Amino acid sequence: MKEQIPPTLRPEQVVPVSLQSLIDNLGLQLVHGDADTLVTGISMNTADLRNGDLFVAMPGLKTHGANFAGKAIELGAVAIVSDADGLAILGELDVPTLLLERPRHHLGSLAAFVYGNFPDVMPKLFGTTGTNGKTSTSYILEAILRQLGEVTGLTSTAERHIAGEVIVSRLTTPESTEMQALIARMREKNVTSVAVEVSAQALSQLRVDGLIFDVAGFTNLSHDHLDDYAGMGEYLAAKAELFQPSRAHRGVVSLDSEFGEKFLELSQIPTVTVSIRDDVNADYRVRVTEELPGQTHFEILTPSGSVIRSHLPIIGAHMASNAGLAVAMLIQAGFAEQRIAAAIAEGIQSYLPGRTEMVSSPGAPAIYVDFGHSPDAFLNTLRAVRKVTTGKVLMLFGADGDRDATKRPAMASVAVENSDILIITDHHPRFEDPASIRATLLVSAKAARPDAEIYEVSPPEAAIVKAVSLVKPGDAILWAGPGHQDYRDIRGVRTPYSARALARQALKDAGW
Repeated sequence: MKEQIPPTLRPEQVVPVSLQSLIDNLGLQLVHGDADTLVTGISMNTADLRNGDLFVAMPGLKTHGANFAGKAIELGAVAIVSDADGLAILGELDVPTLLLERPRHHLGSLAAFVYGNFPDVMPKLFGTTGTNGKTSTSYILEAILRQLGEVTGLTSTAERHIAGEVIVSRLTTPESTEMQALIARMREKNVTSVAVEVSAQALSQLRVDGLIFDVAGFTNLSHDHLDDYAGMGEYLAAKAELFQPSRAHRGVVSLDSEFGEKFLELSQIPTVTVSIRDDVNADYRVRVTEELPGQTHFEILTPSGSVIRSHLPIIGAHMASNAGLAVAMLIQAGFAEQRIAAAIAEGIQSYLPGRTEMVSSPGAPAIYVDFGHSPDAFLNTLRAVRKVTTGKVLMLFGADGDRDATKRPAMASVAVENSDILIITDHHPRFEDPASIRATLLVSAKAARPDAEIYEVSPPEAAIVKAVSLVKPGDAILWAGPGHQDYRDIRGVRTPYSARALARQALKDAGW
């Protein structure tokens, strides 16, 4: 089946912008054509290009975007921007051409100008980065903002939200042209506050350029994405870019992970700290007060000495920690503590798709589907499941193909050491041999616990059936990896697939 890619979201109405205004405000040079030409959008990709767009032709890894200028014009581009190398490829065109060196570094500012995203009209922006918890914190932030009476927007790995409208996401953090168009669409719908999930790759690839966040948050750092970064130091530095004056006004850093203090040292903006740990000195303290199968109750001690109490409809101390980070970010943005406390006194009304999401019915063995795909995420979620499970905990997971392979042994070790039964299956094999991925995981799991009950079952459709056959009421299955996703990437094809639906069907077929 052909991959269904969600559409790029743009504002419904755009005030046309002249090339002359871009020249005057952003330093472009007109090489050829009429400077009074009006543009109504901006694109760096012909797949997303629309009539009236300014096409930005940039150098790429394999070829220069200037080679696609002809296609862009056919699709409705009214002007082309490129660097000197691109202009040499372009030659004489029937539309205006403009010179801009290092266009990638100016793309965010260009897009912000085209869509009218100027500082005085922007909604409040909250950006969250970290290895794990970015999505959860963003959803919790949006939920509290909504309970505070704000008209909210969200952009995350799972979804985009615009004043109640829900759209499936394309990327964790979209390209700067799409991000600016999305913000403009949110402004058009009178959104007043936006929660943005910001990945390290988004910062490295300049996807949030042109945005300045009111408050930035850092959740944690653990082993992940070392296929993109040379080591943990480089990975940490990439995320710390969010805590620079050019990107955010204020910051909140969680001290829950070992890299919290190091991250704090890299912050170049006014920053406060939050933690659930007793062995660190943080400005905001989070304490779990009760853990139930479907809820986590907690309290937050603020620097002023007040206590904010609430609960989440999801399990895990790490989720309470994410809520503490969200509350601290809101206070740093100027929301009154008493107002926040009143708004969430009866709970935070958040739904987190694919984050330790229970998909089973009462009376059946519990099945949690989770998006976690790192050793640290596995550990936090397994601990959370263990706390609310009276019987056995079965772990079911696979590893990403063509992604950081160095974390696979640790994933397997954490999984087998913190579960009673382990089933290793497939996830997104991409262009790797899934049997080879499973073999690596099996070797590591058996080395960590030679006496463990371990099964290898492929494909995952069969693995969840096997998992259900091994449990009874009181037991729990944690299926880590797929979370909210509705596909598996197999040799470049997004094959329709839902772990949530498969788990429910497996329970039904087993009589639950």
